Amino acid sequence: MEFYAVARIEMSPMAIQRAVHVSNLAELCGSIDKVLSHNADRGEIYCIWGKFKVHRELIRQGVRFSLPGCPNALQWTITATIDESASVRIHCSIDRPRHDPDFVESIQQFVDDWKLELESGKAGVCKRTAATSAGCLPVYG
Repeated sequence: MEFYAVARIEMSPMAIQRAVHVSNLAELCGSIDKVLSHNADRGEIYCIWGKFKVHRELIRQGVRFSLPGCPNALQWTITATIDESASVRIHCSIDRPRHDPDFVESIQQFVDDWKLELESGKAGVCKRTAATSAGCLPVYG
């Protein structure tokens, strides 16, 4: 299953990569209660579904997070949109085509919480410029 939201803010891929880390996940998403530990791109969080290890990966347009121990293979990305100006896309997926309605609702709430917090400016909203819109940090792929 896939879930989407679009935050009406403008952030370049590099700005997303610089602003969204394991260490500040609880500040950027209301569904993540606490970062229990973090070390660079790895950590452990407590969220609406319980306690999970979390991994962060730099990708072409932003960042991807995964919960490697999650029985539903939950992952999400925060990316600068290519097809819409002045927006950031939140995309979350699990590896099942159907699930319990309460769980589906909790995933949609997770995605909506990301949208709300990003639009509030907590991630450090910035304007795209010619210098930043094409580039990413050099450590992805």
